[in-house]
Amino acid sequence: QVQLVESGGGLVQAGGSLRLSCAASGRTFSNNAMGWFRQAPGKEREFVASINWSGSNTYYTDSVKGRFTISKDNAKNTVFLQMNSLKPEDTAVYYCAASDYTNTRPYEYHYWGQGTQVTVSS
Repeated sequence: QVQLVESGGGLVQAGGSLRLSCAASGRTFSNNAMGWFRQAPGKEREFVASINWSGSNTYYTDSVKGRFTISKDNAKNTVFLQMNSLKPEDTAVYYCAASDYTNTRPYEYHYWGQGTQVTVSS
């Protein structure tokens, strides 16, 4: 059974940092692009960041550029999201997902984790 399991979420004050991890099992995702999305209450799921299969190319939504960093460890079948200078508006459930290629569209991602809550207090 293919699973993506996120961890590392929690409660942090504005300006703080968190590092999210997404561990894959059931198959290798070394040839897949990986992405992070988030969904705040009452809002649609939105793209946050993505990385291509080799880790050589990364993409970010404008609101997190310069603050978040996505990375990938193919040997460990794990993707990370380092989040610095967190803001209250970053509060959401964060999901990792796998796709055949790097893109920002949720429907192009075929495997999803269950999500991890990130709450940033002001």
